[in-house]
Amino acid sequence: MTTWPLTTERLALRPFEPDDFDAIWSYRRLPDVNQWLGGSLDPDETLKRFAEPGDGLTQLTILHEGGVVGDLMLRVQDAWAQRDVVEQAKATVGVLGWTMHPDVGGRGLATEAVRELLRLAFDDLGLRRVIAECFAANGPSWRLMERVGMRREAHHVRDSLHRTRGWQDEYVYALLAEEWRDRQASPNVDASITKR
Repeated sequence: MTTWPLTTERLALRPFEPDDFDAIWSYRRLPDVNQWLGGSLDPDETLKRFAEPGDGLTQLTILHEGGVVGDLMLRVQDAWAQRDVVEQAKATVGVLGWTMHPDVGGRGLATEAVRELLRLAFDDLGLRRVIAECFAANGPSWRLMERVGMRREAHHVRDSLHRTRGWQDEYVYALLAEEWRDRQASPNVDASITKR
């Protein structure tokens, strides 16, 4: 059972509230931010997705010193399974996403927020695996995945269509619950072991 807000040393994470949207849209509409986002560039459509996220999707707001500095997404979904064991695969995988205001970049806030999102996924929700995907050209996103201990599992070549850059490469990262727990038990383990 999750008690909101989730708190870290510097942040509070809680489910999206409609009053958060103006602050969220203020950074999501910036060209340097929205160039990497898969969602709509229309504020009304974006608000609807945040306010009515649909089955398995949770939209979280990241607060720092009382203000909105970012947002997180966690979609819980079924793992692929053979038909006779499909029930065991239900709601075992989390798909992660994040967007941060560029004004707070370089302070480790995104890393802190995503680490708490992983804790939520593995400890509170009992997921067995999480994944995150990004355009290969989005270095800040995949470097964040590596900082939190995720491993690059796939490099898809020119499989993702970008609205202005054309066909782009995609990276897929993942982390298993047992890997995350091992790192929590041994926090001095160098996360660079996950890098390729």
